[in-house]
Amino acid sequence: MTPSSAAPSRFRADHARLTITDPRDGSTVGSLATDGADQVRAVVTRAAATLLDEHAEELADLEQRENGRLRGASLGGIRAAVDTLRQYAELGPLHRGRSLRGALGSIDLTRAEPRGIAAVITPWNDPIAVTAGLIGAALVTGNVVISKPSERCPHLGLRLVEILSDCFPLHVLQVLTGAGEVGETLITAPGVEIVAHVGSTAAGERIARVTALTGAHLIRENGGNDALVVDADVDPRWAASQAAIGAFTNSGQICTAVERIFVHRDLADEFLTALTAEARKRNEEGALAPLVDERMRAEVQEQVRASANEGARILEGGDIPDGPGAHYPATVLTGLHPSMPLFSEETFGPVAPVMVVDSFEEALRRAADDSYGLQATVLTDSMANAALAVDALPVGTVKVNAVFGGAPGGSAEPRGRSGSGFGYGPELLDEMTTVKVVHVESAVRR
Repeated sequence: MTPSSAAPSRFRADHARLTITDPRDGSTVGSLATDGADQVRAVVTRAAATLLDEHAEELADLEQRENGRLRGASLGGIRAAVDTLRQYAELGPLHRGRSLRGALGSIDLTRAEPRGIAAVITPWNDPIAVTAGLIGAALVTGNVVISKPSERCPHLGLRLVEILSDCFPLHVLQVLTGAGEVGETLITAPGVEIVAHVGSTAAGERIARVTALTGAHLIRENGGNDALVVDADVDPRWAASQAAIGAFTNSGQICTAVERIFVHRDLADEFLTALTAEARKRNEEGALAPLVDERMRAEVQEQVRASANEGARILEGGDIPDGPGAHYPATVLTGLHPSMPLFSEETFGPVAPVMVVDSFEEALRRAADDSYGLQATVLTDSMANAALAVDALPVGTVKVNAVFGGAPGGSAEPRGRSGSGFGYGPELLDEMTTVKVVHVESAVRR
């Protein structure tokens, strides 16, 4: 029966307040302020991505102070993190199992289930974007997360989790700060079922040995020694600009930075002249951010000096500048051979080492002769040579005619000492879950 419009209500809205009465005796339970349309919209949109976007300026300031990154690059990383969180929020509900063709009268299917506790150990060079991606994929698939940021940017990592954790129930997202011993304690803790690590190869290999004993599922993207192959049929000035972008962006502190350059002899002189000019322009304009600290700068300088002592020729840069901070110039060297430190080891600085080769095939052979397997780039006007490079280079990603870029939602799996598993993209949802197979048949009735 519909109550009469004249019947008394147990609540009464008086403009900006809501009063509740006890239905047993009419006494007042309490009175609360009502929220207006603006507050309703704010709550509806207060998702993790939106909240991160609201704090972008604050986080960019903090990142500049902790790792020296240029403000524009920092904001770019934070915007990428916002997009990534939104992407996983959309992909999560679409992450589904499969039906299987079984016997007649039965049902066979698979479903993805969360693994449990995810330990997320992240780097300092693009901390917000990397951490947000791993956290987003882990949470949207039903896991809980313990984040351990790099000891080089602990304030930033702590603040990021403080911001995001407001969107989730208590203890679903937590953070630990400290150096390597904290990370080691975390990954060996009982109950940790996933370890996602982005960082140095040395640390990643130590983590791999630990998880081999604990049984935790490991996803790791580690160092790279990425090659750039320059074919004889491209414009040498354009090729030099691509090399400069790949080697000097973020002061070379990117795991997919260009680390080894192989240029065809036919255009080597023009290429080197143009690349040297690119480096000199950046140095004269003070366009590079400092390296993360003086320890990193000393490592880069040692690799440059050791290679020069073995016969490499420095065309630009190569010296630590006067003054405070951890600045290092854009540096170009030629006359490299594979055993020199700048070719045999990863260099986390703005250094472009160049080897001149006699053929495209030689360049591919030398580029493939490396223990890392993250990424490689080929600059060529020949589709045949591009296809040849895709087959020949043992890396997770081959880029043709662009050192950076890629479709939104793309993903890649590193090889060799660069890691294992998909650390981003839709495939990361598979890494964060385990598959259960279900087989159903009809029961025999009584």
